[in-house]
Amino acid sequence: MTDMRINADFTRRCVMRSQDMDWTASPMAGVERKMLERIGGEHTKRATSIVRYAPGSHFSEHTHTGGEEFLVLEGVFSDETGDYPAGTYIRNPIGTKHAPHSDKGCTIFVKLQHFETSDQAQINMDTRALDFAPGISEGLSVLPLHQTPREHAALVHWRPGTYHSRHAHRGGEEILVLDGVLSDEYGNYEKGTWLRNPHMSSHRPYSEQGCLIYVKTGHLMPDYLAGL
Repeated sequence: MTDMRINADFTRRCVMRSQDMDWTASPMAGVERKMLERIGGEHTKRATSIVRYAPGSHFSEHTHTGGEEFLVLEGVFSDETGDYPAGTYIRNPIGTKHAPHSDKGCTIFVKLQHFETSDQAQINMDTRALDFAPGISEGLSVLPLHQTPREHAALVHWRPGTYHSRHAHRGGEEILVLDGVLSDEYGNYEKGTWLRNPHMSSHRPYSEQGCLIYVKTGHLMPDYLAGL
C-alpha cells in the first residue's frame, strides 16, 4: 500500500456510491473504511474515506501532519478531548494528535492531509444545534462549517422541488449526500454518494424529494494539486 492511487486524477469528475461499496479492514482491529480518494499508503499524502468503528474499537495515537477534517455520520466518536455524537464537525489542524476510539461504535466521513499550512483553525461544531441561513437560491439553506481564501465548506439543505441555476465550479466542488437524493443532468445521487467535480466543471443540480449535503468548494485548483 505504498503507492495507492484512488481517484487521483483531479481533472476528472468522479462519483462513488459508498452505499454499494464493501468495507475494507484498516491496520487496527474493528476499524474499517471505504476509500473514496487516496494518494499513498497509510502515511498518505491525501485521503478521503468513510470510516466505521465497531463498538469498543480504537485507533492508535497519530499526528495530523497534513490536518484532519471529519463529520460524524452515526454513533459517537471519542478521543481524549471528548465525545462527539452524530452531526459533529471537527477540524484538527496540522501538528495536532489524538488517539480516537468509540465505545458504542460510529461512522465518520474523514479527510486527511489536505490542509494549507496557514490554516490553523481548530473547530468543534455540533451542527444539529445550529440554525441554517437562507441560501442563494429559493429552497436552499446553508450552515457554514469553515472558510479560507481558498476553500469553503458547508452543510446545505435542499427543500423538495428545489432547482439551482447552472454554475461553474472555480476550484472544483466535492459533495457527500447525507440524506435524501441530489440530482443533476448526469444522474441521481442517493444518501451515501460522494461526488467530486473538477475545476471549472459545471452542472445544474436539483432535488425533487429534498436532501442534505456536505459540500466543499475551491480546494481543487490545479496549482494546489500540482504536487500530488
